[in-house]
Amino acid sequence: MKFRDLSIKTRLLAGFGTLACVVLAVSGLSLRALNASTEGFDAYINGLNARADVAAQVRSAVDQRAIAARNLVLVTTPADLALEKDEVFRAHGNVQQNLSKLKQMIQAEGVSESARRLVAEMDRIETQYSKVATDIVGLALDKKMEAAVAKMNAECRPLLAALVKATEDYAGFTRERQTEMVARLNDDYERQRLLLIVVAVAAVAFGIIGGLLLTRAITTPIQRAVDVARTVARGELGSLIVVDSKDETGRLLGALRDMNDRLTETVTRVRASSSNIEVATGEIANGNMDLSSRTEQQAASLEETAASMEELTATVRHNTENARQASELARNAAEVAQQGSGTVSRVVETMAGISASSARIADITGIIESIAFQTNILALNAAVEAARAGEQGRGFAVVASEVRSLAQRSSNAAKEIKELIEASVAQVQAGSTLAGEAGQTMSEVTDAVARVTNIVNEIAAASAEQNRGIEQVNQAIVQIDQVTQQNASLVHEAATASKSLEEQGRLLTEAVAFFKVPSAGSRAVTADHRVGVATRIAYA
Repeated sequence: MKFRDLSIKTRLLAGFGTLACVVLAVSGLSLRALNASTEGFDAYINGLNARADVAAQVRSAVDQRAIAARNLVLVTTPADLALEKDEVFRAHGNVQQNLSKLKQMIQAEGVSESARRLVAEMDRIETQYSKVATDIVGLALDKKMEAAVAKMNAECRPLLAALVKATEDYAGFTRERQTEMVARLNDDYERQRLLLIVVAVAAVAFGIIGGLLLTRAITTPIQRAVDVARTVARGELGSLIVVDSKDETGRLLGALRDMNDRLTETVTRVRASSSNIEVATGEIANGNMDLSSRTEQQAASLEETAASMEELTATVRHNTENARQASELARNAAEVAQQGSGTVSRVVETMAGISASSARIADITGIIESIAFQTNILALNAAVEAARAGEQGRGFAVVASEVRSLAQRSSNAAKEIKELIEASVAQVQAGSTLAGEAGQTMSEVTDAVARVTNIVNEIAAASAEQNRGIEQVNQAIVQIDQVTQQNASLVHEAATASKSLEEQGRLLTEAVAFFKVPSAGSRAVTADHRVGVATRIAYA
């Protein structure tokens, strides 16, 4: 498997694992050097230096004890004597304590035999000196000052000088050992420092080289991906992405290649769809504008229709009222016609009675005329007889003449009455005929008025029903007008939305036009090995 086919995880693990090993090695060496330094420092501090400090404390305690012993011999008062005695015993205790501690310390591992011999010499001399010092203290306490001074000069001073020399010899030996140890520690430090520098330089060099290689292996494909993303950001979707590894960056470039192809396909489809949407939304907007105009016209027409229906409703209501009044008038006319028919019937009956009375009068007039004719004949006969009577009959002749004149006038009057009666009978008969005809006509009028009344009632009922229907139609038209107004508002809003959608479609078309997709059949390719992207020349 090629190195570039390894995953970034594997590369990073390998690089950081190697770096961790180097760090562990450096850390191990550092710990080793630090441990050696710590051990040397511990040996110096807790060994030589600590023993040198204890030896110095022994020397100091020896000096303090010698001074206290000298003072004990020199003081005269009991209080000073007791004080110096306590000081002698305290200093002697310090000498014994520090010397015992020093003897324990030289038993530790790593202490040289020379140091042990020097400490043993100090202990031997201290044993002798301690006995002599104790004797001197006893003599001083017994007030034998001269014996104490003599013993001090004869025995104590040589032992004290030997003890001081032994402590100084040990101190000098310790200083030499300290110098040697410091020099050795410095040499070890220089060696460890040099080794750490070499290892650190090697680790840094390895880290730099490995980091450069790993960075190049990671950043180069990522830079390719960045170049692809920038190419897509410029709207150029014709890039041919070259994938030459199987690691994460290779999969990233493969995903970018698939994304670029899918985006190219999507932009192509969106471009076509946005063009169709722009055209369709334009048509919809125009249609909505036309529909809005027609809806407004329809709303205006409905308003006019509603106004006309209100007028028609008022007219029908008025007609209904007129029909109701006509029905009342027809009902009254029917009643009047019925009354007129009864009156005509009574007139016909009266005319018949008048005709019968006229006939009776005509008969009476004929009788009167016959009587007048007979009276005239009698008067004529009386005149003839008076003429025959001569003078005696003159008076009777005058009477007969008057009677005759009366008879003639009666006859004339009877003739006139007869003529009048005949004329009256004729007129009465004509009137009776007319009255009969009028009665029949009035019956027909009554029937006609009844039928008219029924028709008018039906018209009134129909008008009332028509009025209710027209009111319902009027309400429906008002509702339709409201709905039409709402529809007009909705159509206006739809027209506005269509305009906005058309504008959005145009903006979408302009936005999609930013991308440059390869034209069908164009395969001209120039490879850019620097970024791993081959760019098609031709764009749609």
